[in-house]
Amino acid sequence: MAMAFKMATTGMWVADECKNSFMEMKWKKVHRYIVFKIDEKSKLVTVDKVGGAGESYDDFAASLPTDDCRYAVFDFDFVTVDNCRKSKIFFIAWSPTASRIRAKMLYATSKDGLRRVLDGIHYEVQATDPTEMGMDVIKHKAY
Repeated sequence: MAMAFKMATTGMWVADECKNSFMEMKWKKVHRYIVFKIDEKSKLVTVDKVGGAGESYDDFAASLPTDDCRYAVFDFDFVTVDNCRKSKIFFIAWSPTASRIRAKMLYATSKDGLRRVLDGIHYEVQATDPTEMGMDVIKHKAY
């Protein structure tokens, strides 16, 4: 049976596939992004979508639903002004205006538990529309 990590404050569980996929992204660079969702019936956070290493930020943004909440991590690679290659992992709490109030509350109260399981996140972005998590926001935080 798969192992899951309990989030004490909300009674939610994080499936082990979430941590395993994150570690593959962080160490092996096989994923550009991972989108997580909460299954309200089973009270389990699971992997919803995984983006391949060659996918872009636009591919990632397009993978988020316009009417439901999600968590996501994105591995942003860039080159500094000193010509050094760097990588920063962003945690994005996606809560679009069109999503249900219950979903917004559930995702807001469960976020910290998932963040504790995903060790190695550099920055967090909370967004209710695409402009709040645009590439300009990501670049500004990373540099």
